[in-house]
Amino acid sequence: MENADNSPVSSFPGLTPHSHPANYISLLEAMPTPIYICDMDGRITFFNPAATKFWGIAPEKGVLWHMFMKIFNPDGSLLTANDCPVNEVLRENHPVRHKELIIERHNGVRHDIKLDVQPLLDTAGSLTGILCIITDITHKKLEDALQIEDEGRYRSLSQVLEKMVAERTLNLKKSEERYHKMIEEVQDYAIILLDHDGYILNWNLGAQKIKGYTEEEIIGKNFRIFYQKHDQEGKLPEKLITRALYTGRATHEGWRVRKDGSTFWGSVVITALHDDENNIIGFTKVTRDLTERKLADDRMQNYALEIEFRNKQLEEYAYIASHDLQEPLRKIQIFAEMLETNISDPEKAKKQLEKINLAAKRMSSLIKDVLKYSQLSRADELFEDVSLNTVIASIKDDFELLIEQKQVVIVQNDLPVLKGIPIQLNQLFANLINNSIKFSSDNPVIEIYSENAGIDEISNYPGLNHSQGHVKISVKDNGVGFEQQYGEQVFRMFKRLTDNSGTGIGLALCKKIVENHNGHISVSSEPGKGTEFTILLPVG
Repeated sequence: MENADNSPVSSFPGLTPHSHPANYISLLEAMPTPIYICDMDGRITFFNPAATKFWGIAPEKGVLWHMFMKIFNPDGSLLTANDCPVNEVLRENHPVRHKELIIERHNGVRHDIKLDVQPLLDTAGSLTGILCIITDITHKKLEDALQIEDEGRYRSLSQVLEKMVAERTLNLKKSEERYHKMIEEVQDYAIILLDHDGYILNWNLGAQKIKGYTEEEIIGKNFRIFYQKHDQEGKLPEKLITRALYTGRATHEGWRVRKDGSTFWGSVVITALHDDENNIIGFTKVTRDLTERKLADDRMQNYALEIEFRNKQLEEYAYIASHDLQEPLRKIQIFAEMLETNISDPEKAKKQLEKINLAAKRMSSLIKDVLKYSQLSRADELFEDVSLNTVIASIKDDFELLIEQKQVVIVQNDLPVLKGIPIQLNQLFANLINNSIKFSSDNPVIEIYSENAGIDEISNYPGLNHSQGHVKISVKDNGVGFEQQYGEQVFRMFKRLTDNSGTGIGLALCKKIVENHNGHISVSSEPGKGTEFTILLPVG
C-alpha cells in the first residue's frame, strides 16, 4: 500500500518498513518456500532458511548463484551462465516465470525445480536487484512418470514428496521496500498478515489469485471467512491462531472456500510475528493451493479400493473354476465313458448324448455368468432378480449323478425371488447342498424351505437393516452332525471338523456370500441328528 506521495507504508499497525526492518526480515525467514535475492552482478545477497535447507548448504557471501552449484536444463545438459534466468532478467529487465531446471546439491542428489525470477525496482523504476523463488517439483515429475508407466493398471503411487525448505539471511542492508514488494508479487502463495484476533491487515497478489478477493474487499475481515461452515462451528480458525500463539507455528490442510463459493484444498502455515522485544504483534498466514495433489491422492485411494474388489473377484473366480465347474465336467466325462460302452445301442447312446449336451450347456451357462461377473466394475452392478427355485433346480441337475449314487432326497417348498448376485447365490446353495451330501448317513434327506422373518427375529441381529423385510431360508439334513460348540468354527477359512475330503473354504465362502448380500448365516447341529443352516436375506 502507498500514501498519496507514493511512499511505501505498511498495512500492519505500528509496523513501518523504515522503523522496524527486522519484522519484515522475520516475515521472509518464516516463509516456507526457498527465496533468495541477487544484486546487479548476480551475486547472492540474501537467502532465507528455506533455501539453506533446500540447497543443503549455505552459500558464501557474494557467490554467483550459477557458480554455487551445478545447474542443468530439463534435458540434462549443463546450463550456461549466459542462459541462467538470473542473468536473463539482469540483461532484459523482465520477469522469468516457472523456468524448469535441474539442480545438483552438494551431496550429488538432483532436484527438479521451477524458478521464478522477478526484477526489483526502486521508487524511480530503476533495477536494483532480482528476487528468486524456488519451487521443488521433483515429486510432480516422479508422479507424472509413474502415472505414464502405470497407465492402464491399478497401482498405488508413492507418497507425494513435499518438503518446504528454509534458508538464512546474510544481508539485512537492502531496503524494506524490496521485501514488501516481493511479498505483494508472489502469486503461487497467499501471504496474509493477521492481527491478534485473526483480522486481515495485508493481502498479496497470490491471495487474490487463490481466494478471489481483492485487497479492498478483504482488508478488515476475519480470516474465518475462508473456512467451511462446519469448520467455523468447530472453531478451527480460532484453534489454529491459539496454537500459533503458544507454539509459534500452526499447520493444517483442508478444504477452504473462495469468494465465489467454490472450494480448494489448502495447505496452511500460520506463524507468530514478534517485535524487537519478542512480543507477539500478529501472525503471517501462508496458504498454498494443493487441490491437484488432493484429487490425485483421492484417485489413488479409489484405485486401491477397486484393486481390492478385483482381488476378491479373482479369489472367487479361482474357487468357481476349481469347484463349481467340476460337477458339469464330471457328468460329461462319465456319460462320455458310458457312451463309448453303449455306442452300439442307439437308444442308450441317444440318452447319454442328451445328458452330455445338457451338462455342456450348464457348464457354458456358468462360464457366461463368470464372464459377466468379471466385466462389471462395481458390486452394485452385479445385483439382479434371482429365482431361488431356478438356482436349486440347476444345482440338482449339476449334482444329478451324486444324488443318484447316494440316493439323496431333496425336499423344498416354493422359494422366493431375491435381489442378488446369481453366480454367488448358486455358489451358496451348491456348497450347502454338497456339504449335506458329503456328511450324510444312510437315506439322506435334505430339506430346503423359506418363510418371512419376523421383526423380533431380525432385531436379534444388529448388523441387519431393520427397516427392510427379510426372508429366512433353512437348509436342513439328517447327516452325521457335530457338536454345537463348533458352530462358529465351521465358517472359518481352511477349518475342517473331520478328516473328510475338501478344501475347508466352502462354508467360509458361504458366510462371505451372505455378508455380500447384507444377510446373516448361522448353523445348529447335534451329533447323529443332522445339521441345519439358517440364512436371513433382505427382500427387495
